Amino acid sequence: MSERAPRRRVDGVLLLDKPAGLSSNAALQRAKRLLAAEKAGHTGTLDPLATGLLPIAFGEATKFAQTLLDAPKGYEAIVRFGVETTTGDAEGEAVRAMPVPAERGAIEALLPRFLGRQRQTPPRHAALKHRGRAYYDWARDGVEIPRPPREIEIRALEILDWRPPDLALAVACSKGTYVRVLAEDLGAAAGSCAHLAALRRTATGGFRLADAVTLERLEALGPGERAALLLPVDALVRDLPRVDLPDHDAARFRHGGAAPAPGAADGRAAVYANGGLLGLAEVAGGVARPARLVAAPPARGAVSS
Repeated sequence: MSERAPRRRVDGVLLLDKPAGLSSNAALQRAKRLLAAEKAGHTGTLDPLATGLLPIAFGEATKFAQTLLDAPKGYEAIVRFGVETTTGDAEGEAVRAMPVPAERGAIEALLPRFLGRQRQTPPRHAALKHRGRAYYDWARDGVEIPRPPREIEIRALEILDWRPPDLALAVACSKGTYVRVLAEDLGAAAGSCAHLAALRRTATGGFRLADAVTLERLEALGPGERAALLLPVDALVRDLPRVDLPDHDAARFRHGGAAPAPGAADGRAAVYANGGLLGLAEVAGGVARPARLVAAPPARGAVSS
């Protein structure tokens, strides 16, 4: 048995294409081992059934993972009509069968009613917590619990293919959207029932699946090639307004002090000095106050031992 490589500081973002049958945490641990990284965290869980884009933050990038947790998402889903399951997806047991809608046009006509801001009731089998226990634990015990609806937004729905009983659907939505609930609701609206047969995440924030790497590909690469796939830490904050500080103000900011930011709009901003990310700030009245700092010197996707 070969010795495990010593852990080292790794800073950056890896775009991973998660395979089916693997939990997000298991995928993260494999990537973390392959890069021999000390610290890592993912930026939004995918169910084991789901595949696709799973950005993994390493080292200093973990401080900014929340930006992707809050970001809009894109999916390609397979909605299977005619069968309802206990979980709303293919992992559950079939509990009801109904006739499958005959016409694509009839389903397409239903899609506009699901667009926009709305309140969605989370499924019984969800990782959300009630009294310290996950919803799915209560469901497995056969206990009904309150599941407060949550505000979501579905920005776009597009039919990619219709091969009865399966509907391939592209979904653009806000964080917190359960696509399996959408699948069930679409089945009911069509006068049938449905469940989510497959799900693939294609986008989160500004990141796209086309730029992701599989675990198999990652395993085939050498250590230097793996490190070269990392995006810099500031890839997670590139959509925020930017404030650049001169050296004398940057030193104060790095140590937790406020710095002048004339002309900067109020709100959250990414703060830089000499091209390197210092951290995030809350800007108010032309003053930038540190909210989250990068360990100095600023990390920019580098790997150090």
